[in-house]
Amino acid sequence: MAEHLTDAADPDDPSREDRHFVTALARGLDVLSAFRPGETWLANHEIAERCRLPRSTVTRLTYTLTKLGYLHFVEDVGKYRLGSRLMALGTVALGGLSVRQIARPAMRDLANLSNASVGLGVRDNLSMRYVEIARGPAAIALNIDVGSRLSMTRSSMGRAFIAALTPAERERLCHELKMLDPLAWPKTEAALARALEDHERLGCSSSFGDWQENVSAIALGFRPGGGLPPMVINCGAPTVIASPEFLLNEVRPRLREVVAGLDGVMGA
Repeated sequence: MAEHLTDAADPDDPSREDRHFVTALARGLDVLSAFRPGETWLANHEIAERCRLPRSTVTRLTYTLTKLGYLHFVEDVGKYRLGSRLMALGTVALGGLSVRQIARPAMRDLANLSNASVGLGVRDNLSMRYVEIARGPAAIALNIDVGSRLSMTRSSMGRAFIAALTPAERERLCHELKMLDPLAWPKTEAALARALEDHERLGCSSSFGDWQENVSAIALGFRPGGGLPPMVINCGAPTVIASPEFLLNEVRPRLREVVAGLDGVMGA
């Protein structure tokens, strides 16, 4: 079941004190990111709450985005939905991400082997987002789809992404995570340290009940090349279908083969 995080960028974040940073653009993108999979409409006050922005600011942003076709105002319900221009842009973006097409056959085979859900994920701000998914034949499956978001720190996908970063990249990401919730950071930092140790020991990242109770998953990151940032393949299911032992003993070797075939696939 997809976890949704309210991780819109904070306008007071000191990282935004950059003369090259266009705050208005960032806030507009935050508004578009406020929509979650399975939601059709959002009102200005709901967007303002999720983006942690004044309602007056959100009103101006939604008006502008509507004029440009990225949002559509539905008068019958008095709320906004994503516009056709954004949907077209998303289709072009996903179509250009040819790693999806290349990974799809291997993901399908892995899903059938594991009887689980296999996903391809990328970073989305301080979360992870599915851009491709394959499902095994099990009657009980995770309620996830393309576009679903996962926790960066508690999911196997997020942990595998962090493990795939260079030390400098990881340091920058950890700084962003710390700024998101400074009070929770010591506990989060300790959990990430353990996750990185597990990745080194196991050769993959895992989340056995950490993301959602009774859900087990393993994941492994790779660098596709072609200027793209790290991506991740994960494999997960309710624990009654795929136990941690099964995932580590039976699925992990095949997962490593799949990821090895995708590493550098887009070239230099």
